[in-house]
Amino acid sequence: MSAATGTGAAPGIDPRGPRFGAAITAVLLLVVLALGLSGASLAAAGLLTALVAIFAWGAFAGIRRHPWGAVYKALVAPRLAPPIDREDPAAPTFAQLVGFVITAAGLVLHLLGVPAALVVAAGMAFVAAFLNAVFDYCLGCQLYVLLVRAGLIRPRRAAAA
Repeated sequence: MSAATGTGAAPGIDPRGPRFGAAITAVLLLVVLALGLSGASLAAAGLLTALVAIFAWGAFAGIRRHPWGAVYKALVAPRLAPPIDREDPAAPTFAQLVGFVITAAGLVLHLLGVPAALVVAAGMAFVAAFLNAVFDYCLGCQLYVLLVRAGLIRPRRAAAA
């Protein structure tokens, strides 16, 4: 899904940024799972609420404005070589929307009293974040590509960085 090859002001985003964010998200979702399974549902719901807000930020403000991306850009990227490829931000932004929908649904169902909804939603989101962080396999990005190919959504084009 690379948008362009090269460095500097090439369009797109550094693909290592979303992986970094997925690693942070996976760890936090693992904490939600541990809290939820140990009976600390209030703490689990509080942390999941924060993660829902972070997913919403990435989905609606765009992956370029995501809080984990800002941390990556400020603390990690300066210590790395420039990326060889850049990635179109549309697919990772869509992946944030998928994460938002899953975690928000789990949180709402939990608040409505559905047993295990919080743990199930956090588990699903954890699997996706883990796959992205560890194996560079973004389920939400793959879903985006499938929906574009099926003509169900129109692709967005990357603007110059």
